[in-house]
Amino acid sequence: MQEQYRTVAHAGVHEAEINRSRFLCALAPAATEQEAQDFVARVRKEHPTASHNCYAYVVGADAGIQKASDDGEPGGTAGAPMLQMLMRREVRYAVAVVTRYYGGVKLGAGGLIRAYGGVVGEALDELGTITRQRFKLATVTVDHQRAGKLENDLRATGRSVREVRYAEAVTIEIGLPDADVESFRGWLADATAGTAGFELGGEAYGDV
Repeated sequence: MQEQYRTVAHAGVHEAEINRSRFLCALAPAATEQEAQDFVARVRKEHPTASHNCYAYVVGADAGIQKASDDGEPGGTAGAPMLQMLMRREVRYAVAVVTRYYGGVKLGAGGLIRAYGGVVGEALDELGTITRQRFKLATVTVDHQRAGKLENDLRATGRSVREVRYAEAVTIEIGLPDADVESFRGWLADATAGTAGFELGGEAYGDV
């Protein structure tokens, strides 16, 4: 598994005009290929009269799924440069759809490649990206007396607190970078006088 990856901070649209053609780049995070395809379908529905709705998406922290479509533009002039821009910026779990309204001036193959790739780059700059780090999931079990202070201490030290459940005891689910697991065990024992339970679970990605 990748230690970390970068993705789109939030969904949004960036517009540019190039030689009288309107280019609208809709960008969004996509956790699965289905989510990416649903986003493409939604944008197409919003722009039924557009000349082209080209797309590219990358799913997987290791970029395991990559798809691109020129949607009627000359082969390799739209989807491929869009995908290359996402890959060059190391963006994962993201989908880009560039809607073009033709303005009457032909751009030529080189112009199209620059336009489609460029508008995705501009959209990434405008909307911003976030880095997500791989974490070990761990469950801390503690008595009610210590729970409130421990939760505050966890948040104060920048730990990723994912969920807190109150039952007979209190369980706090946290995310820990691999390298921090052993030092955290020691910190937890000190913080709770050795009374807290600690159990490692699976893995997930969280914001850095």
